[in-house]
Amino acid sequence: MEKVSVGLLGFGTVGTGVVRLLTKNKERLQERAGCEINLEKVLVRNKNRARKVLIDNRTLTTDVYEILDNPEINVIIELIGGVDLAYRYILRALKNKKNVITANKDLMASYGEELLLEARANHCDLYYEASVAGGIPILRTLTDSLAADQIQKMIGIVNGTTNYILSKMSGEGLSYEKALASAQRLGFAEADPTSDVEGLDAARKMVILSHLAYSIPVRLDDVKIKGITDVTREDIIFAKKLGYTIKLVGISEVNNGDIDVRVEPTLLTDGHPLATVENENNAIYVYSAALGETMYYGAGAGEGPTAVSVVSDLISVVRNISLGITGNHIFLPKKELHARKDNLVESKFFVRMHIKDEPGSFSKLTDLFREQSISLSKLYQEPIQGRDIAEVAMVTHVTNKVLFEKSFEILNQLDVVVNAKYFRVERG
Repeated sequence: MEKVSVGLLGFGTVGTGVVRLLTKNKERLQERAGCEINLEKVLVRNKNRARKVLIDNRTLTTDVYEILDNPEINVIIELIGGVDLAYRYILRALKNKKNVITANKDLMASYGEELLLEARANHCDLYYEASVAGGIPILRTLTDSLAADQIQKMIGIVNGTTNYILSKMSGEGLSYEKALASAQRLGFAEADPTSDVEGLDAARKMVILSHLAYSIPVRLDDVKIKGITDVTREDIIFAKKLGYTIKLVGISEVNNGDIDVRVEPTLLTDGHPLATVENENNAIYVYSAALGETMYYGAGAGEGPTAVSVVSDLISVVRNISLGITGNHIFLPKKELHARKDNLVESKFFVRMHIKDEPGSFSKLTDLFREQSISLSKLYQEPIQGRDIAEVAMVTHVTNKVLFEKSFEILNQLDVVVNAKYFRVERG
């Protein structure tokens, strides 16, 4: 082919980055793709709005069907976000035999399997590298670079907003509220940050990663989710005293055919590579049988990084068109989902509590854990000045999740305990 024509849906931050790359690197992209890539049409809301990148105004359209139903266009890039409209547009594009690239994690987490089936039925490509970690090529790594290996576990910092907030709380001693306000001022957090801070954004990304890594049809309802709104500066301080850093991580693990996928604030040892990932950066740590442990780190969002992933997907699609193999790469789940039962889940746990600072208080705690056959690996205690209360922080050895939660309920009922909370601790 001499030329492949592209229709772009959306001209926001990432769309601007895509247009910039297609314009600035036109000759390089043609060399890599094997033919010219022509940006035929761009869907916008307002054709007269000022743009951050030069573009022929005749390329702009407010009518999506000028793109979706245009027989000259070979590839659709969807960057409008949301779910319902994006789903309808992509479905129509695929039925019209057009290849699709999207950065839409919400869409792929909810309708990915259906859209991939539609793409394969129409012999079309559907690529979505940018949907998980911005510029980090993690999906391509899972499906191509690690295709010969068996992935056993993934731990990911896949939400830049929460990582920025926790970094500021840890590094600068900010409260959660002040760290969130800072993230919003810098554009890392939306005015309504619920999806980020409650862990939903990260959970959607773990759905996509788990699907590709294990060939298991994980859905959002299968993910155990807990956000960072209950994490305090004091939690971070006392975790540090015991040698840990608190991060919001997604963890996906397969063992004996059972899968456990969760997103929650988790303690990582200060020596863990993910503990050093700061601010808005993302990283995914992968455990695989043959290769061992590897980490993929970089910018998880933003105009440039996300646009790079989108345009890299575009080059792959153009090559596939030239070879006549579009749709052949479609990767669909082949195994049934068997969620790991809680009574089979084991972990270390970090417990932080206030107890009455009086004789016999501490022995009641240790007696409880001994009676429940839970041993402690780390322990820290200090009195709170001016109050008859002591601060206690402890980390258990690996123990059964159900047993620990039962013990924690009993702990909260002790007359010497004023309040208590806990977080999971990642092993290793």
